[in-house]
Amino acid sequence: MEMTIKGQHELKNNRPFVTLMVAQAVSNLGDWLHLLAILTLVGIRWNATPWEITFTTLCAALPVLLTGPFAGALADRLNRKWLMIVADGARIVIVAGFIFADQIWHVYVLLILKSLFDVVFSPAKNGKLKEIVPHGQLAQAVSISSVIEQMSKIIGPALGGLLVAAFGITWCFVLDSVSFLLSGIILLWIPGSRMIQSATQIVQEGKDDSEGDIETRQNGTFLNDTLEGIRMLASLPQVGTTLVLLASAILFLQFADSQTVVLFRQLPGISSDLLGWCVAASGVGTLIAAMSVRKWKRAGHVLKMGLGTSVTGLVIGVAGMVVGFWPHAGLAANLLLVSLFALAGIGIGFAVVPFQILLQERTPEAMTGRVFGTVGSVMTASNIMGPVVGGFLVSSFGVIPAFVCSGILLTLLGLIYVLKRKQSKIDGKLVTEAVTAGE
Repeated sequence: MEMTIKGQHELKNNRPFVTLMVAQAVSNLGDWLHLLAILTLVGIRWNATPWEITFTTLCAALPVLLTGPFAGALADRLNRKWLMIVADGARIVIVAGFIFADQIWHVYVLLILKSLFDVVFSPAKNGKLKEIVPHGQLAQAVSISSVIEQMSKIIGPALGGLLVAAFGITWCFVLDSVSFLLSGIILLWIPGSRMIQSATQIVQEGKDDSEGDIETRQNGTFLNDTLEGIRMLASLPQVGTTLVLLASAILFLQFADSQTVVLFRQLPGISSDLLGWCVAASGVGTLIAAMSVRKWKRAGHVLKMGLGTSVTGLVIGVAGMVVGFWPHAGLAANLLLVSLFALAGIGIGFAVVPFQILLQERTPEAMTGRVFGTVGSVMTASNIMGPVVGGFLVSSFGVIPAFVCSGILLTLLGLIYVLKRKQSKIDGKLVTEAVTAGE
């Protein structure tokens, strides 16, 4: 405990690390701030088809999945500070381009370009951590960086929803562009050269796989690192199976979530502000869950995940039925949808945050980079497959059946979490009794 407190104190006094984390927080926020504005622009103003909305999502996700190894190799060869600054500078221009987009293919091209620079920033940032943080504090530094990244995924869309609802789409893009400008300026204050390790140490660490290297590896070892991460995940108690369940939950959630704009278009006289308020409510709900999940100590991680997944499923199913059977309720339906999205946010928070805590607790320090990288790949795959299946469901059966189907699958999956926890407790009790009888 004393060493942990000392480590925290030293990290707070590490000015380059604090500066990097501030820049990361601003840049990560910019990664997600534009999301709601694009969905409102494409889905409500331009009345895009379900497949056009699906392709919009894919344009943002596919570059991340396909170019990750190359971006990691680039971050290993070039000056990481300036690589991050270039990535932020490019995104200033790209995000500003959304203001002038007037056709959907403009959005596709801009999203692909932005995602290419998103994927460059992350490994450069992780490698820079290695340069400015002593090895003994790396695990803690990675944890802080991961928390910032996850919180940006919650706060960004919620803040974007508020901006769209209060000021309009254009100002959301303007402020998003400004966030990358601020990040690039802040990065000027971190050292460009390596602070902690010598070249000899770097070569030695490259030879020793037992060292917890948080950098994305070069292409030659990418497959081996991925396989090591998968093997480690499979061996960690509860982590492997809960990862499969959580990836399935994200897949089922995306059936509906990626087509929310299409659902809202079923409401007569729909205002573009409604989507913004609903996304903001969902983000607030997730924040509430993130702040309270640790306080609910009596329930285990798996039980929290199961209950959160089931709540999310029930809410999504009800939201689909509200639009389907109560479309002319006006303000009452709008308020109910905002409340349902807030409740869905709480459910999502209880499904995701306990898994992150479980992963942090069970992952050995030396395997942190590979395990978290593998988890990220699995989640990205679910986020890509979900909208594709959702587009097919909506095009074939309609948006209301797609939401109800997503809700049913999530509810059933949540029950599987709960049953798995009960079975684990029964198995543990039987093992304890057997050991006692043997004695």
